[in-house]
Amino acid sequence: MIDDTPHDDVDDDSAEDDSEALRREAGDDESSRANRGWWDRNADEYQLEHGAFLGDARFTWCPEGLDEADARLLGDPAALRGARVLEIGAGAAQCSRWLADQGALPVALDLSHRQLQHARRIDEQSERPPVPLVEADATVLPFADGSFDLACSAYGAVPFAADTARLMREVHRVLKPGSRWVFSVTHPIRWAFPDEPGVEGLTATASYFDRTPYVEQDETGAAVYVEHHRTLGDRVRELTGAGFRLLDLVEPEWPEGLTSEWGGWSPLRGRHFPGTAIFVCVRD
Repeated sequence: MIDDTPHDDVDDDSAEDDSEALRREAGDDESSRANRGWWDRNADEYQLEHGAFLGDARFTWCPEGLDEADARLLGDPAALRGARVLEIGAGAAQCSRWLADQGALPVALDLSHRQLQHARRIDEQSERPPVPLVEADATVLPFADGSFDLACSAYGAVPFAADTARLMREVHRVLKPGSRWVFSVTHPIRWAFPDEPGVEGLTATASYFDRTPYVEQDETGAAVYVEHHRTLGDRVRELTGAGFRLLDLVEPEWPEGLTSEWGGWSPLRGRHFPGTAIFVCVRD
């Protein structure tokens, strides 16, 4: 699941029309509640707008269009056959379907009930064997220790959790020793720039070191959408603190020939600085 972040440029009928965007603190419960509601309200439009790009059974890591079929960040493709894989923040489970096509045994987890309804819709329309779906918060994974051989997330869950150190520990807990954890997020440097695809998005207007969450709130002050920023160093410390070893940090370049825009992603900005960071880790 890919999401363009932060959401200060959202302007659609399903979004909160009267929401106010600001930077303020937001804890675990408020973040989880707000983001579950946001994705439930906006899942229909998200899948309508981005479904063609995402496909029904495509594993793409980012708006730059880096596909797992080419990147092989999950490791040896032959090892996927029979592997139990947890996709975190799966949305409509497009990545999980690709994994199933490779012979893996995926489980697609998401916070949003409506996103998972779209996953079931795609399975039914394509007459595919249904992908196992789990509705849960990524910081409290409902699985036993060592349940999976691999975990992955394409722009899902990580940016929306207040306590990402806890999320990393939970992923470590449910993985077997030697398993990979690979996830993509908006590149942290993007938080210093306006989320605009044009020239206005090339000038830094905020501090890269400001970890204050981005919050959209309603007229009562209740959060309706929350994202959390971490620097590259923060991410590395969270991962190593949870017991992971960082194998690679991939920063996909904007590909020649890709002319479409996705939120703040555009050929213009892509030529100047990265939009995506992909962390490739292994559970020691």
